[in-house]
Amino acid sequence: MSEALASALAPLAEVAEDPDAYVVRWKQRTGGKAVGVFPMNFPVEIAHAAGALPVLIQESREPDSIGRNLLAEFYCGYTRNIADSAAKGKLDIYDGFFNADHCIQLLGAVDVIRSESPEKPMFYGHLPTSLTDEETPAEARKMMQAFLDEIAEFAGGPITPEALAASIALFNENRRLLRELFAARRAGDACFTSEQMQILVKSSMVMDKAEHTAALREVIAAAAVAPRDDRVRLHLSGHFCHAPKPELLGAIEECGAIVVDDDLYTGSRYISTDVATDCDPVTAISQWYLQRDAAVPCPTRVQHESDWEDHLVRSVRASGAQGVIVLMVKFCEPHMLYYPELRKTLEAHGIPHLLMETEHEGVPLEAVRTRVEALLERIRRAELVSS
Repeated sequence: MSEALASALAPLAEVAEDPDAYVVRWKQRTGGKAVGVFPMNFPVEIAHAAGALPVLIQESREPDSIGRNLLAEFYCGYTRNIADSAAKGKLDIYDGFFNADHCIQLLGAVDVIRSESPEKPMFYGHLPTSLTDEETPAEARKMMQAFLDEIAEFAGGPITPEALAASIALFNENRRLLRELFAARRAGDACFTSEQMQILVKSSMVMDKAEHTAALREVIAAAAVAPRDDRVRLHLSGHFCHAPKPELLGAIEECGAIVVDDDLYTGSRYISTDVATDCDPVTAISQWYLQRDAAVPCPTRVQHESDWEDHLVRSVRASGAQGVIVLMVKFCEPHMLYYPELRKTLEAHGIPHLLMETEHEGVPLEAVRTRVEALLERIRRAELVSS
């Protein structure tokens, strides 16, 4: 990596590693309010337009301890870690919390936060999950308006259409720059590891968007072309709420693989869909919610015209990926229920894949390397036979 690229990535890596420190510095610098939000459907542009800092609450790197008794062990690692962070007071840096429903386990974590911080505003918005019903667009718009009203009350002043439109334009630009880097990786022209790609997205979920957009431009300017090599090209799939651990990503690539695409939440799923600028902002945000599932389908939503398994096959073909690693968070019920369809479709198309279950406490890296090496060997053998 060039010195210029390392320098451009360093501040983003710092934020990705310690988002709490960034939030504290931002509040001290601006005097503004920080809003803690949860994956994956809250329209963060609304909070930004109100002058607040919207932060996607990240999984802490700390082991769970005093919060372990607050949620059952069959909750996923992300939600149990959120409960632990709340019990430790680590979420006290936020002035309020906003959640657009995602799964029942996340609601359990939100209830813990409400219990631990009863004085903090907490708004839960229920969005329609069946996206093709006739009444869904009106219901989605009604909920987005409710988010707008609640954020305005939280911020202590109205949010003008002009302010919301400006925030939408800024966030669209940030997503566009991230997609540019993801497209370069897909084409084999980007010199980033999968861990570095995670840094780019995770820091975007935390930082002031204008600051992050300026940093992205520096990264793009410093990035070098990396021609294709003989490593096996892989697609990472899954992880709807939080980032895979860096050491897991490193172990995968140390085996002789290169990650060229993904549908991770802290990846292409997060940046897949822009908000329209040719209609009123509330309608545009409502349409964003309805359209993002068509862009990258999610098993927590229902849209008959779009299936995750078909999207996955198309993505693999488009990127030239030679195999798929499915990263399934332990106890993630939507993913567990949907996986048989994914497996059946991947096998029907002759796409080698590996299912790997992840946990907050981590997974044994030697076991990861052994299983990934076996997948890569299977891919290489199959390609030798076909040639």
